[in-house]
Amino acid sequence: MGKGGGCVPSKKRQPAVASNDAPSSARNVPIPTEQKSQASNEALEAAAIPPPAVVKLKIFIVFYSMYGHVESLAKRMKKGVDGIDGAEGVLYRVPETLPSEVLDQMKAPPKDPEIPVITAAAELEEADGILFGFPTRYGAMAAQMKAFFDSTGQLWKEQKLAGKPAGFFVSTGTQGGGQETTAWTAITQLAHHGMLFVPIGYTFGAGMFSMDDIRGGSPYGAGVFAGDGTRQATERELSLAEHQGKYMASIVKRLVLP
Repeated sequence: MGKGGGCVPSKKRQPAVASNDAPSSARNVPIPTEQKSQASNEALEAAAIPPPAVVKLKIFIVFYSMYGHVESLAKRMKKGVDGIDGAEGVLYRVPETLPSEVLDQMKAPPKDPEIPVITAAAELEEADGILFGFPTRYGAMAAQMKAFFDSTGQLWKEQKLAGKPAGFFVSTGTQGGGQETTAWTAITQLAHHGMLFVPIGYTFGAGMFSMDDIRGGSPYGAGVFAGDGTRQATERELSLAEHQGKYMASIVKRLVLP
């Protein structure tokens, strides 16, 4: 064929180089120093970012205790809450309403300074669940705890506590003094706030049926018999309080966490 037919390639034409088969000179081009420095800085910044903080469910244990009986249950209850992964028990004492001279005449021991007073009812909003503890006065809660509930009017008005789980634990002077009625009559406070009452039922197992010794507590919650004030909580009563802390924390986890 004549010239220009294109059938025979020109001997001077070089074969095309595929884009993914770059010459070695191109493959070995060094990365600019600025790019290396930027990549190193980004890697260091990524490594320096701390891991996200672990957020624990907060179970408030809010109580009033004149002679320390309810307080002993509260402290053991915190141990139970803390024993559940992802939960933390926070102890609070409600404000005292009696003057110090009256408490002295009643021979009430000094309060534990390491347990803070809950100064504003609005703090309850921060809790994922609440356990309220109080001694009985004629089959109902003590006036100090009632005064605290009476201060929650704004929370009630705005329904800030609606749907929040709550439970009770108590102390009484005698076996017929209100181990059940003290918690039972307190349920009205939760009902008006729209809170969820969480009783322990008989989840403590055989310990709920033991007749070997005197034991406070009921299906409504843990309890202790104070007698004339000198009797202290037994290990069985404290164990029931610890169980209630664990039980409450596990229920809150089911309700709050997805």
